[in-house]
Amino acid sequence: MHLVQILLPLADNAGRRFDREAYGRVRSELAGRFGGITSFTRAPAEGVWKEGGQITHDDIVVFEVMAREIDHAWWENYRAELERRFQQETIVIRAIKVEML
Repeated sequence: MHLVQILLPLADNAGRRFDREAYGRVRSELAGRFGGITSFTRAPAEGVWKEGGQITHDDIVVFEVMAREIDHAWWENYRAELERRFQQETIVIRAIKVEML
């Protein structure tokens, strides 16, 4: 089993916040495909990274789904679609192998 996490920004690169419908669409798409979703949207997390010698940060929300297998082609296409929708160079999607207890 895998836990897949999708980290999405709260705002575009100009600082304009995305509307709730953008996240609702992602929630619906993932719930439909994976049968359920967990989203952490109330208290945004902060992503910090170094880029070109400067420290940059984004407030982010996290969506999680559980998947038995990872369909890499599907995730690559979905990541590209999210990057287009959320106007980002890169959106982080990561999978963690988990053991169900």
